Amino acid sequence: MPVPRIPGYSRLTKTHKFSAAGIAAAGAAALAFAVVPGQAEGQTTAVKELPAKPVAWSHQVVDHQAQHESLVQQSELASQQAKEEAAAKKAAEEAAKKKAAEEAAKKKAAEEAAKKKAAEEAAAKKAAEEKAAKEKADKERAAKEAASRAAARKPVYANNLDGWIKESLAIMKEKGIPGSYNGIYRNLMRESSGNPRAINLWDINAQNGIPSKGLLQVIDPTFKAYHVEGTSWDIYDPVANITAACNYAYHRYGSMDNVNGPY
Repeated sequence: MPVPRIPGYSRLTKTHKFSAAGIAAAGAAALAFAVVPGQAEGQTTAVKELPAKPVAWSHQVVDHQAQHESLVQQSELASQQAKEEAAAKKAAEEAAKKKAAEEAAKKKAAEEAAKKKAAEEAAAKKAAEEKAAKEKADKERAAKEAASRAAARKPVYANNLDGWIKESLAIMKEKGIPGSYNGIYRNLMRESSGNPRAINLWDINAQNGIPSKGLLQVIDPTFKAYHVEGTSWDIYDPVANITAACNYAYHRYGSMDNVNGPY
C-alpha cells in the first residue's frame, strides 16, 4: 500500500520527521482504543484525554531556531574578528611602509647633507688654494716690479775712472762709509796713476809676498778683511778695490779724505 504524501513533509528535518511520526502513531492508537467493542465508557474517555505530542515538535522547532541564531551570531563574530584582524594587518603594513619611507628619507637626507658638506669642503679647499696661488703670484710680481724699479733707478756708470769713483761713492753711501770724490781721486792717482791693474813688486809688502794691487794699492789680507758686501772678490776690480780701501781707511783714519800719503 503506497504511503500517503504529506504536504511539506519532505522539507522537515530528521528530528521533525520523527516527531511527526510519533504524533501519528499516538493518534492511531487512540483511534483503535476508541473503536474496540466492550470497552467501558471511562476507558474511552481515558483514551480521549491522552496528552498531545505536538508539544515535543514545537520544542524541537524552538531549539533549532536558537541553534540557528547562535550560528548566525558566531558567524557574525567570526566575520567581525576577521575584519578586525585584516584591519590590524593593513594598519601594521601601512605603519611598516611609513617607517621604511621615513628611514629612506632620513638616509637620503643624510647622504645629501654629506654630499653638500663634501662639496663645501672641496670648494673651500679650492678657494684656499686659489687664494694662496694668487698671493704667491702677487708677491712674485711685486718682487719683480720692485727689482725692475730698482734696476730702472740704478744709474749706469761709465767704465772709466770717473765712473768707478762715482759707483764706489754710491755703494759707500749705502754702507755708511765716509769719503769724497776728491779724496779718492787724489789718493788713487798717487798710488796707481789711475791704473786698475797696477801692482807694486819692490816695496816691503812685495818682499813679504803680499804685493800691493789695484787703484789704491791694497794687499790681499786687507782686501779680504775690509771687502764690501755686494762688490766683486777680484782685488783688481776697480769698484771692489776702491770700496775696500776706503772701508780700511774709515776704520784706520776716519776717512780716505784724511789720507795724504802711503797708508
